[in-house]
Amino acid sequence: MRELGKLIVIIGVITTLLGLVMWSGFAPKWLGRLPGDIHIEREHSAFYFPIVTCIVLSIALSLLLSLVSIFRR
Repeated sequence: MRELGKLIVIIGVITTLLGLVMWSGFAPKWLGRLPGDIHIEREHSAFYFPIVTCIVLSIALSLLLSLVSIFRR
């Protein structure tokens, strides 16, 4: 159980650091502006859902975690 707790803390710290980096403006310019991302603007409201960006990030993270699990064995 201690190993799982350490892993969760490490993932949280990495996620927080990545969030701070992206929030500060150092994120890639393509992130969130891929073809297929949904963006609807009306007079008094706007809706934005980066569906393709979410899919690309999900695939990248899945590949990264698969590589980590392979090399960890």
